[in-house]
Amino acid sequence: MTAYLDHAATTPMRPAAIEALTAELARTGNASSLHAAGRAARRTVEEAREQLAAALGARPSEVVLTGGGTEADNLAVKGMFWGRRAQDPSRRRIVVTAIEHHAVLDPAFWMAGHAGAEIVLLPVDSAGRVDLDALAAELETSGDQVAFISVMWANNEVGTVSPIADVVSLARRHHVPVHADAVQAIGQLPVDFAASGLDALTVSGHKVGGPHGTGALLARRELALTPVLHGGGQERGVRSGTLDTPGARSFAVAVDAAVREQPELAARLTALRDDLVARVRAAVPGALLRGPEPRAAGAPAAAANRLPANAHFTFPGCEGDSLLYLLDSAGVQCSTGSACQAGVPQPSHVLLAMGVDEGDARGALRFSLGRTSTAADVDALLAVLPGVVDRARSAGLSTLTARSAR
Repeated sequence: MTAYLDHAATTPMRPAAIEALTAELARTGNASSLHAAGRAARRTVEEAREQLAAALGARPSEVVLTGGGTEADNLAVKGMFWGRRAQDPSRRRIVVTAIEHHAVLDPAFWMAGHAGAEIVLLPVDSAGRVDLDALAAELETSGDQVAFISVMWANNEVGTVSPIADVVSLARRHHVPVHADAVQAIGQLPVDFAASGLDALTVSGHKVGGPHGTGALLARRELALTPVLHGGGQERGVRSGTLDTPGARSFAVAVDAAVREQPELAARLTALRDDLVARVRAAVPGALLRGPEPRAAGAPAAAANRLPANAHFTFPGCEGDSLLYLLDSAGVQCSTGSACQAGVPQPSHVLLAMGVDEGDARGALRFSLGRTSTAADVDALLAVLPGVVDRARSAGLSTLTARSAR
């Protein structure tokens, strides 16, 4: 049996999304064409847009379809910065948390190197919670220079849920727009774009059972947003390119299902995650849960401070890559952190920002659950994890001894 515990990286496609995708793949039509086939494709795209909007608490005109979460984040970071600078050249500061996904951090730093932006990294506490006092201080002293703020709704590595309402409230006092990467939140937490007060929000398809290469940026119509891609002027003129009709329909089907199933799934995954956490702690001495402690039993869902599907540990004396490969060979699939950084031999920037020692940060594993996860997956993990940790620690000690002898 293979236990798949890496749903935060990608999750299996939903049968309904596969059916929608394959049905549209058999049809011909460019949604920008004016003939019958084009109009049919356009109708499919607009129905998908309406379905996405209804599921996420947005207006259809606020849904800008993209080729995934990374593109949506880049459009938000670059588009909002340039849009704000065009209105007010003094708005040069980009405020982001130190634990943002690289799809936000990297374009932000690119803008600093190529477009005159100034980056402000908001600190987080040991659980990954953004320092609201630091944000308030930044806005009080430099609010008239801030182009926008970006705070991810829920962290992809340690699962920390951000206080989005508090961030928006602080930003509103200084007329600063706010973007949130909600890629991990959709389907695990209640997400309502209109109610959130956000100006822009990123969504991705393959995290909720949709196809890879699909996503959207929800952006208020009045938000100044400069295009990153130029061409035919599709998607309100801010995201040119031939519309992916099959992808849009499949993406919408997946998001709609994920949102409808969210309350029941969150409750089931919370119980499964809590069992996993308790058993890892009991079976592996020294294993440290990173991120917030799971909410107390019986607490309301609104009190959740970490994603229900996330369990992130560090194992002192171990290398995360060694743990990952040993588990993989035993039939358990997980990750050391963000899949987008896989293969990069460096500790997680998220853990370092949380104050975790670099050596300990190298021994990280993320176990993430999804709608296909069962108790058998947790059983499979615990059947092999203690032995894997012992082997990895022994290998680490051997390496350390060899280095000391040189």
